[in-house]
Amino acid sequence: MRDYARETAQRVDFIRKLVADTGVKGIVFANSGGKDATLTGILCKMACDNTVGLILPCGVSRNYAEDRAHAELLGAQFNIFQRKFDLKNARDALVQALNNGGLDEINNEEANVSIAPRLRMIALYTVAVTENRLVAGTGNRSEKHMGYFTKWGDGAFDFNPIVDLTVTEIFEFLRHLKAPAPIIEKAPSAALFEGQTDEGEMGITYASLDAFLLTGKTNAEDEAVIDRFHTRSEHKRKNPVLYGD
Repeated sequence: MRDYARETAQRVDFIRKLVADTGVKGIVFANSGGKDATLTGILCKMACDNTVGLILPCGVSRNYAEDRAHAELLGAQFNIFQRKFDLKNARDALVQALNNGGLDEINNEEANVSIAPRLRMIALYTVAVTENRLVAGTGNRSEKHMGYFTKWGDGAFDFNPIVDLTVTEIFEFLRHLKAPAPIIEKAPSAALFEGQTDEGEMGITYASLDAFLLTGKTNAEDEAVIDRFHTRSEHKRKNPVLYGD
């Protein structure tokens, strides 16, 4: 197991130096009420008192219930200021505008569920630019390897203090920091649609995925799933293709 006391100090120093070097006044992050947002929020608050979490529901009922409740738990326990912006009407307006412009129906699942993360990033950067803040990313190593994030959505940020940690390590870190138990105990989910869970959507458990990332070993069936996700999402981990490069 990693030395999470030392990890905490190192990551807080990293964030604190970044804030000082860039001259910003604070940090903003998307407080989804999930494991990754929780760890990011705690570390950012330790490094920079002027850290704010945005609660950004976007039409899924869980966003307004469990997600919001857990986001508020984090804010209360670690004294992180919260703001809530409901993006459902913005999402509906965008879909309607696309329909009016000739896109009859957004029937591609990936295109449909990617709208909310991209709207959330618009909200985050609008707050960041308005208030001179950095946007903190909340993605982990497991999700990055699988490409389980939205390009130009939650995959966009100014810095990410947890990207090298697997989901297994995220949970260990949260226990070390005594994060709210309901956040640690619930099944990981991006809550992009009703009833969604990360493991159900990927078709593999984080335990198996993380075993592969940390030891190079897992069963053949799961390794095939990992290879498939990793290969088809390679474009997400690369910079845009530029003429002349």
